[in-house]
Amino acid sequence: MNKQLWTGTRLLLVALTPIMAAELDSHLLPRYQLEGRKPLTYSLTERMKHYRVPAISIAIIRAGKIDRVEAWGVVEAGGRKVNPDTLFQAASISKPVSALAAVHMSQYGNFGLDDDVKTKLKSWQVPKSEFNGSVTLRRLLSHSAGLTVDGFPGYASTAELPTVPQILDGAKPANTAAVRVNVEPGSIWRYSGGGYTVMQLLLSDVSKMAFPELMHKMVLSRIGMTRSTYAQPLPESWHENAARGHHGDGKMVEGRWQTYPEMGPAGLWSTPGDLARFAIEVWRSSRGESNKVIEKASALEMLKVQKGEYGLGFSIEGEGAALRFGHGGSNDGFKCNLVMFRESGDGIVVMTNGDNGPNLTNELVRGAADLYSWPALRAETRKAATLPAAELAKYTGTFEFDGRFNGARVRVAFEDGRLWGYPPGDRPRSELVPESAESFFPLGETLPPIKFVRGPQGQWDELEIPSAVRAKRIPAK
Repeated sequence: MNKQLWTGTRLLLVALTPIMAAELDSHLLPRYQLEGRKPLTYSLTERMKHYRVPAISIAIIRAGKIDRVEAWGVVEAGGRKVNPDTLFQAASISKPVSALAAVHMSQYGNFGLDDDVKTKLKSWQVPKSEFNGSVTLRRLLSHSAGLTVDGFPGYASTAELPTVPQILDGAKPANTAAVRVNVEPGSIWRYSGGGYTVMQLLLSDVSKMAFPELMHKMVLSRIGMTRSTYAQPLPESWHENAARGHHGDGKMVEGRWQTYPEMGPAGLWSTPGDLARFAIEVWRSSRGESNKVIEKASALEMLKVQKGEYGLGFSIEGEGAALRFGHGGSNDGFKCNLVMFRESGDGIVVMTNGDNGPNLTNELVRGAADLYSWPALRAETRKAATLPAAELAKYTGTFEFDGRFNGARVRVAFEDGRLWGYPPGDRPRSELVPESAESFFPLGETLPPIKFVRGPQGQWDELEIPSAVRAKRIPAK
């Protein structure tokens, strides 16, 4: 058999051979692998326990079709097991889903992507600013409208909920600052959940429908997202099979979960299967294979970089075969991620009910990327340096940050013959592997690569993480 024919046959076999769930269960991968050593892999149940994440639910997409959905764990400690229909908060994955409704309405002439939103807003207006640029739908969806407020903490189940205009004005009972233009619209990319809340109000004002109703009518029902809703608070009828949120220490969020009246940026409850249907629909629309919600030209506009690395609702990363679109999500007690490759139509959706969910998600996505031969998202191989135990012990101590991480501490300890980093908060430790005398990389997810800096006396007095953020050693008591 000639090489070209064999290659084509092999690729076909790979495409047709399913990866068994048990294989993915035992193939979670750390961020870095050590050159010359047997690959380090984890089991899913082991890492769920390690990160104190009670449940995880996934959907695997292959060639634009759902390959399978799986769920592990429980809605809460001692509670019922999760299943593929269990609801999780989608958090900021709410943004691209709501952006699809906005693009749908724009496509049918309700407003233009580049029109000033003040011409359509009725129940509230973006206050005047010193800047000349317009706040447009395109800029709202691409985080380039110059608006403030990056995210929202949510509201306890017993709290009084603000109206959307109150949220936008920072008026009680809103728990966030007013959403205002404080840089020239269109000049920079800056993440703004506040901008998506303006978009939420725009869609409701124009359609004259409550936001959950319009999202159901324009997006969810058209795609078949039957286990999804933007209703906030979550209706009682959906409670039984809804995951409860959990903090990093494993304790449940008070009241089971937070409520998010900022529905457009953070209010969607969904499942990995439904979010996979959403990603597939956008992908198929971009190829001219479907128009259930938007036409091809509109889908291509959503997936085109507008500012920074962001399209209309989606983050856009990579190039060539590695070009992909997606979004992460982080609500109190819920963490999730969606990634879809433009060329192959492969992808993955992961939803968790724990604040340490990103650590678990990253390891699972790397395992899937390895098993499915995806062109990105895999573990990176690095070469470890050899340092004597006596030298490793010299790095130990507690280091405190100032600046934007003011007061946060990282503790470095020499235990069991290895160097460990203990991050701030309740997150588990990560082993620190030397790449040189100064540079270390973590085998765990809870710390970034670290560079140690010598002081005037030649001791390791500071540590530095990416973006040149430093922490000084605190004198031992």
